[in-house]
Amino acid sequence: MSQLSNISGIQAVKNQLSDLKEKGIIQSWELPYEEILTKLSAGIFFLSPTNESNLTMIWESLRKLDQLQYKRNEERKLSQLEWQIQFKRN
Repeated sequence: MSQLSNISGIQAVKNQLSDLKEKGIIQSWELPYEEILTKLSAGIFFLSPTNESNLTMIWESLRKLDQLQYKRNEERKLSQLEWQIQFKRN
């Protein structure tokens, strides 16, 4: 069985988030329902920075991936992490 989420755009975001975590810039990240995603614009990623002062660095790093949208995760339905990010057009 092939993984649907093994799409280049999704993999690029996952790689970037993993790199940021490895560098200690983010504490953790999640991608709920990863196994059923077929395109990047359908994915909703969540992350928590190690420090609020890292947010500018995080957004600059992820903005390279195009169509970045982010907001505080106030609903906390899909994840308990602090920020929600997506990559899609308005």
